[in-house]
Amino acid sequence: MNPHMQREIERLKKKLLTVSATVETALQKAIRSLKDRDAVLAQQVIDGDRDIDQMEVDVEEEVLKILALYNPVAIDLRFVISVLKINNDLERIGDQASNIAARTIFLDTHPKIEIPREITTMVNATQAMLCKSLDALINMDPGLAREVMYADDEIDNLHKQMYTLVQDKIRSDLDKIECWINILSVSRQLERIADQVTNIAEDVIYMVEGVIVRHQVSVSQ
Repeated sequence: MNPHMQREIERLKKKLLTVSATVETALQKAIRSLKDRDAVLAQQVIDGDRDIDQMEVDVEEEVLKILALYNPVAIDLRFVISVLKINNDLERIGDQASNIAARTIFLDTHPKIEIPREITTMVNATQAMLCKSLDALINMDPGLAREVMYADDEIDNLHKQMYTLVQDKIRSDLDKIECWINILSVSRQLERIADQVTNIAEDVIYMVEGVIVRHQVSVSQ
């Protein structure tokens, strides 16, 4: 490999890992703000989303520079393409963390409602998926990435359950309709995060093995 390209790829990898760490922290803060009804912390997440957006742009520019200057092939090309896709997914997770924080700020100004256990389960499962997908990325571990892919079904099922739960809550307590709609929105954001995390896992597998697995799970079920 061209030593100059090798240095650029290593720098690209470090930038992507910085984005991933920042996004993971943003999600952790958003979840904590929801649990603690901490509007100040939630606002920090929203304000920090601009930094994540800029990081995404920086990584994308780095990818385009490598493609233009070095014309990578084989595994190097797969790596660079995967970084571009993972970078985009991470930025979206940052957006969704910001959306959860916005829901927290709304709920903080309204009568307190109990967070359903389904949301707590979704939170724990989604955070575990993100952590595992980033570990798979750092260690180039396709086996770990596949574990993430199969965990997505639990999040989808819980999100479906939330629709029924929220409908029941609204029928029994019309005064808190907006609050329950915001809780359902949190569920939707978590479900979307799980989808983005699954995309990252799929891209790790492609990066390491050169295999596109995007439709394999749905086809086999």
